[in-house]
Amino acid sequence: MNSKQTYYKRTFLSGSSVLVVALIALCHIGLAKADWQKAEQDIMGTRITVELYHQNDDEAQAAIAAVMNEMHRIDRSMSPYKPDSELSIVNREAADHPVKISTELFNLLQRSIDFSQLTNGAFDITFASAGFLYDYRAAIKPDEQSLSEAVKHINYRNIHLDGNAHTVSFAQPGVKIDLGGIAKGYAVDLGIALVQNRGVSSALVTAGGDTRVIGERWGRPWQIGIRDPRKADAIVAKIPLENVAVSTSGDYERFFEQDNTRYHHIINPATGDSARELQSTTVIGPDAITTDALSTSIFVLGVEKGLALINQLADIDAILVDSHGRLHYSSGLLRLTSE
Repeated sequence: MNSKQTYYKRTFLSGSSVLVVALIALCHIGLAKADWQKAEQDIMGTRITVELYHQNDDEAQAAIAAVMNEMHRIDRSMSPYKPDSELSIVNREAADHPVKISTELFNLLQRSIDFSQLTNGAFDITFASAGFLYDYRAAIKPDEQSLSEAVKHINYRNIHLDGNAHTVSFAQPGVKIDLGGIAKGYAVDLGIALVQNRGVSSALVTAGGDTRVIGERWGRPWQIGIRDPRKADAIVAKIPLENVAVSTSGDYERFFEQDNTRYHHIINPATGDSARELQSTTVIGPDAITTDALSTSIFVLGVEKGLALINQLADIDAILVDSHGRLHYSSGLLRLTSE
């Protein structure tokens, strides 16, 4: 079996050729036993779900609480909307002088730059230099002049990291960063590590469109459902998975429509405008920080360049829905459908 397929327990079941993908919808069998525990909270601007098995209910609840506490901690540190967060301090001060930051944030910024290099800039946390001009709830977008000026500051090379001093600085004023395309995946990975350290071997942690599972559920693989990006209640494919992460990026998560154009939060760093070749992307891989960053990257790259990148990477697969609702699969998934 190809290394890309090691996390698939059996060939995924495809529905009709209806539009697919977007938010990860989880197909649950129902919690009939006390030793399966589940909890949900709204943190980091999204729904956090933790579900796990433990023979001791108190230990299970403690593990879930630890994950939720960790999500709150990451939110306090990395939210661009909290003025006292570490990220907000960087955005305010890094253009004026090097800002000393935690090892955690330093490493995450370095990982972000690594993904920028891998994707030739399709992944770029400085998209926020233009992204902050949009208000999706209020249906506000920047005028052409403001957007043109902001795009000049989008370039991951404007982020300067000093490994010796553990500082970050920006090359010019006007640069802003946002970790929305990687921080939730990072948080999910930390959540899984926390429950594993507590002896849990079967669990699911979800933060919005980012999910990671370990072990099995009721002796069978976790069933990850992929929904139609234009029909929230429609599931058109299910993938049985174990010990894997899945991330979905979609143009329906935060958006508004104006003059027959959809403006959404997945920004093309080259233009400062929403990427529109795809409706959604789902990436499957070994950890959530990788799938989170790649699902955003592939959305920006589009079908041809996106699949070309995915097909070069070991243990990574993807399902894309283009702007016309057509499905596109990475080479590893195509092999599975032919078996």
